[in-house]
Amino acid sequence: MSEPGVLVLYGSQTGSAQDTAHRIGRQARKRRLPVRVFPLDDYNVASLISESLVVFVCSTAGQGDPPDNMKIFWRFVFRKSLPASSLSRLDCAVLGLGDSSYPKSDAVIDPWLASFWQKVSALYPSLAGVIPMREDELLPPTYTFHFLDDVEEKTDDRLRIPTESTLPSQARPFPARLVSNRRVTDASHFQDVRLVEFDITASNIEFAAGDVVVMPPCNSPEDVQQLCQLLRLDPAAMFTLKATDCSVVPATLPQPCTIRHLVERHLDIAAVPRRSFFELLSTFASNETEKQKLLEFSSAGGQDELHSYCNRPRRTALEVLADFPHTTAEIKVHYLLDLFPTIQPRSFSIASSLQVHPHRLQILVAVVRYKTKMYKLRRGLCSTWLASLDPAQGDVFVPLWVKKGSLKFPKPKDTPVVMVGPGTGVAPFRSALQERMSEGKHANVLFFGCRSESKDFYFRSDWEDMMKTGHLTLFTAFSREQEEKVYVQDRVRENAAILWDLIANKHACFYIAGNAKEMPTGVCDALKEVFQQQGGVSSEEASQMLETMERTGQIQRETWS
Repeated sequence: MSEPGVLVLYGSQTGSAQDTAHRIGRQARKRRLPVRVFPLDDYNVASLISESLVVFVCSTAGQGDPPDNMKIFWRFVFRKSLPASSLSRLDCAVLGLGDSSYPKSDAVIDPWLASFWQKVSALYPSLAGVIPMREDELLPPTYTFHFLDDVEEKTDDRLRIPTESTLPSQARPFPARLVSNRRVTDASHFQDVRLVEFDITASNIEFAAGDVVVMPPCNSPEDVQQLCQLLRLDPAAMFTLKATDCSVVPATLPQPCTIRHLVERHLDIAAVPRRSFFELLSTFASNETEKQKLLEFSSAGGQDELHSYCNRPRRTALEVLADFPHTTAEIKVHYLLDLFPTIQPRSFSIASSLQVHPHRLQILVAVVRYKTKMYKLRRGLCSTWLASLDPAQGDVFVPLWVKKGSLKFPKPKDTPVVMVGPGTGVAPFRSALQERMSEGKHANVLFFGCRSESKDFYFRSDWEDMMKTGHLTLFTAFSREQEEKVYVQDRVRENAAILWDLIANKHACFYIAGNAKEMPTGVCDALKEVFQQQGGVSSEEASQMLETMERTGQIQRETWS
């Protein structure tokens, strides 16, 4: 059998599968094999019939759902039903990963990779005579930078508006004007939560309750400046990129591009770096002390040490570079896109309905800030960036697009909905309630929870208006208003008779949205207790009822970590 060309296809939501896919690509290149690495939505599935060796690297998102860039691929494979004979010559390998909450994934990946390359060697005996590169040998960069002289940096960095016949997408987002950015928590409250509104006039964007808006954030000016200083880069320098192999220049990067634009909008310098970051850094290092530490962080045995150094304190890639100054001084500009992953776009549940707010799109954003042992406060990249935008200082445009969400609301007017949305999890339910009210669907129940009635009771006036007209039944749980904490799952138990009637007799749909840590499980446990108490079923039968409702879509969840 002849020498194979390796195709690596990945489905990734948070970047874990993407990072692993590129790691496999580097290992293939060090074995001197031709290799291509693509996200699943950038690959023409019909071309599989011409491939010899394909590796699928897939992660899960949410409640085990496939990532967004994987759904279209599998829909084509299963619905179009490629003939089995067309794939008979294809050798496939599949590596499945959990989501970003799986810190010990290396324990799965390392032995899988060792086994994979053993099987490749057995399948292709011609590889026996190939001498692979050393582990510490530096691969050529994926792209080369060609700097341009006498080219002025453009001051207007707005994206092109999609034409009337196209919908905004990741490849061509819509530059939406920021209308307002208003804090909705009390000034004395520990958390800054914003209601952010965008003008989407002439965007072709349409959305329904449960849909999601996506936007790529920007790095802070301070971080951009620090990276340019560490790497001795001129932010205003203009360049073009050229791929050194069969890679494709990222579509989100303009050609030509400035260093400032690249660092601000493309390189994820504020993320906690993965193991592969240290693997590449170690190949630059000539300082022996730094090199040994980087090699330890890159090794399978050094992952606990790496977790303590990087993951636990949430140390950023930029801070790592500052900790390894000798190695950082040796980084060549051509390796920037190999060293840093691309900034992943962030998704937010849409909190408004087009029927109530025409040409507008609203989101509820909790600004992420927390302390670790690091001196500087840890900040969420997208939420901090959004909070910094001030339309009062002049026009601000945010590139965005909309995708279908996981929550689907019933079309029949007489089907009740029960929604459990504590904190910012209530955002999609505000959109749903506005939409349902406009459609004359008035059988609505909402369980909302927060810390304090006076400090973080989101959309209070909206709920009060709906209650006055008799079109909303609201149950609230203010956890810090009394000595003993009260949560939404407690209110679910307290209203067992109402919920049993809605679910068992009126076939209500039940929705849960919010933080994925404890709340969804707590609500489901409370619901099972409702089934046992009101329906007279056993614990096992209650669990089966819940599973059936989830399988049929009568119960739906949208949770995040």
